[in-house]
Amino acid sequence: PHGLFVDDDQTVVIADCGSHRIMQWKNGDTTNGQVVAGGNGQGNGLHQLDNPSDVLIDKETNSLIICDYGNQRVVRWSRHSGTTQGEILIDNIDCHGLAMDEQRYLYVSDYEKHEVRRYQLGEKNGTLVAGGNGKGDELNQLNFPAYLFVDRQQTVYVSDNNNHRVMKWSKGAKEGIVVAGGQGQGNALTQLYYPRGIFVDTLGTLYVADFWNHRVMRWTQGDKIQGTVVVGGNGQGTGANQFSNPIGLSFDRHGNLYVVDWGNARVQRFSIE
Repeated sequence: PHGLFVDDDQTVVIADCGSHRIMQWKNGDTTNGQVVAGGNGQGNGLHQLDNPSDVLIDKETNSLIICDYGNQRVVRWSRHSGTTQGEILIDNIDCHGLAMDEQRYLYVSDYEKHEVRRYQLGEKNGTLVAGGNGKGDELNQLNFPAYLFVDRQQTVYVSDNNNHRVMKWSKGAKEGIVVAGGQGQGNALTQLYYPRGIFVDTLGTLYVADFWNHRVMRWTQGDKIQGTVVVGGNGQGTGANQFSNPIGLSFDRHGNLYVVDWGNARVQRFSIE
């Protein structure tokens, strides 16, 4: 499993990457997941997915928007029962992460072009909102951007994977600012090691799935220098306080943290202070 999305009613939708499907779990039900998209083997048919890396729910149309990474496309699947295939929203894009803002603009990270674009639904080309200046570690560049978070001001946060940092691009900005990491790869509190999933709360506090450090970090707005470990950081393992490569993360509206623990093939929920 890779990316995940938690709905208002605590329904969890997960991009089950290696099984080429999207899974859904209702609140409190840990045994009966259901396939809600794909699940028809790896392939490029409209009824198939190929290594989906991220997913979100568009409440307006009651549909799933999926980053179909292996097929280089973004697809939409209705959540109504009886849906057997999706439709292509954006084609020929090395999409890795997705986000949607309150105006229902869709944001997609392009892993190979090292950029993030914003799309109105139905639009094919989109508008550049982060990166797009080639691969690199300057403030106007990204290096394999993975996951995204967009706040109410349409500020884009992006996990800049191979730069081991999280970047924040304000709306209309020509360059971003480093809000976490950026001190090379490592396991110090000032560092990240291939950061993946990110989430920003209403106070501007940033949460990061620190993939190879097997921990979730929290960076407050006032402290750009170092973060604190929220969960994990106890070595790679299967314990309740351990991860094996955490990759996706999200919160529900009750403040519970959900983490996709990729190496352990599980999703964990934590209540944090």
